[in-house]
Amino acid sequence: MKRLFALLFAAACLAGATAHADDLTSGIGKLTRGTEWQLVKSPRLEFDTFHPQGFARVGEALFMSSVEIIERTKKFEAPQNGLDRDEGKGAGHLFKLDANGKLVGQVKLGDGAIYHPGGIDYDGRWLWVPVAEYRPNSKSIIYRVDPETLEATEVFRFPDHIGGIVSDPESGTLHAVSWGSRRFYSWKVTEDLTVPDAALDPEKTRTLNPSHYIDYQDCALAKPGQAVCTGLTEYRPGPDGQVFRLGGIETVDLKDGRPLFQVPIQIWTEKGKSIAGNPVLIEKTETGLRLTAAPEDNETKLYVYETKLP
Repeated sequence: MKRLFALLFAAACLAGATAHADDLTSGIGKLTRGTEWQLVKSPRLEFDTFHPQGFARVGEALFMSSVEIIERTKKFEAPQNGLDRDEGKGAGHLFKLDANGKLVGQVKLGDGAIYHPGGIDYDGRWLWVPVAEYRPNSKSIIYRVDPETLEATEVFRFPDHIGGIVSDPESGTLHAVSWGSRRFYSWKVTEDLTVPDAALDPEKTRTLNPSHYIDYQDCALAKPGQAVCTGLTEYRPGPDGQVFRLGGIETVDLKDGRPLFQVPIQIWTEKGKSIAGNPVLIEKTETGLRLTAAPEDNETKLYVYETKLP
């Protein structure tokens, strides 16, 4: 019965995860630097959103992870035990919104100093949510969450900061990115949805990211073996003294962490924030693509843009 359940679960996940896959990757591949995105709506979210991190769609519901910062981390004068700052204080949240952006459910995630949720993914059955310490080279907890009940189950702990996660049911693998997405990790998931201890050695599961022009903030499965990742990089001030923040979209080969397609997102809010600053969800429409983003903290707007593709 256990094996039968696992097979049925895998089939359901695969159906949910691949229904839109080919259309999404082919649509993203048609984007260019000149693609025009039209703002469809930008409702304000009427609840304490804190510092949004990741998006995932489940039916009509939109899930958003967020970190509540109670006490900001402070940099050490010199690194201590491989860490550059203290742990600070905070709380991790996973919010469930309806089609209009109304808050309909939430759950807190984390344990002590581990309170920073990252980019999230939905595999057709479970939401996968990483929660880490709010500092690089630290440690994380990986949760799976039931999108109906919001019951969260700790799957495993890992000795690095995991900033985003992708579930690929076809290969039975979880893929993740570190702080700043400079490192990729991959873990095989067993039939009972656990990860063997032997698979949790960072040295054996690590791949370096060969792409450097953006740091991934949010990733999701685009098709088996490929993810779509969004994020930004803050470039040093030029001669005019202005900091430039460039957002972008990449499709990534999950086997070797190699970028397959890259395109900038030239959309900024009225306050000058890149639209790709934190959670971004890209979906297929009948005529092109939809981009949903929440780049602002606390008093957050849900920006929805669409573009038509040939």
